[in-house]
Amino acid sequence: MAILNIETDRLILRKFENNDMEALHQLLKDKEVNTFLPWFPVKDMAETKHFYETQFANNEYSLAICLKDNDPIGYIKIGADESHDLGYALRKEFWHKGIVTEAGKSLIRQLKQDGIPYITATHDRNNPRSGGVMRQIGMKYCYSYEEQWQPKNILVTFRMYQLNLDGQEDRVFSKYWKLYDTHFIEND
Repeated sequence: MAILNIETDRLILRKFENNDMEALHQLLKDKEVNTFLPWFPVKDMAETKHFYETQFANNEYSLAICLKDNDPIGYIKIGADESHDLGYALRKEFWHKGIVTEAGKSLIRQLKQDGIPYITATHDRNNPRSGGVMRQIGMKYCYSYEEQWQPKNILVTFRMYQLNLDGQEDRVFSKYWKLYDTHFIEND
């Protein structure tokens, strides 16, 4: 099922287009924006295009976040694998305005309609604002785990959140719990 556009009061979520590469490049090259993301900032447009091809081009739920009538200011995506992992990034001048929360809630409505059973998301414990976004869109904390994060090669404690969209409230995606030896439940 192809998503053409998702519209909210302030935003349009849509597929990235060829003429969006410069806007995507500005986002991906920003060191601060990419601090808590699983890759290093891109160095040039060739890396941006490679990122687009490998991360977004063939994923139905990789969408540009656009203010109405403007170029992309960020992205939101749901992984195509069994985790249905939510990811997002936003240019820093648009942080703390509720934009990712608004985009996330509207994408969740679409995912429910499309029959996606659940979504997960993880955030570095040192980035609590990302956890705040997850809670604001209705996700619940499930557990934490430690991972030697690649390619950055740093030890990170991740907090895993989940939102069940199909009514199975007791389901917990346990892959990371099983995969990593150090796992635990924190007081949320």
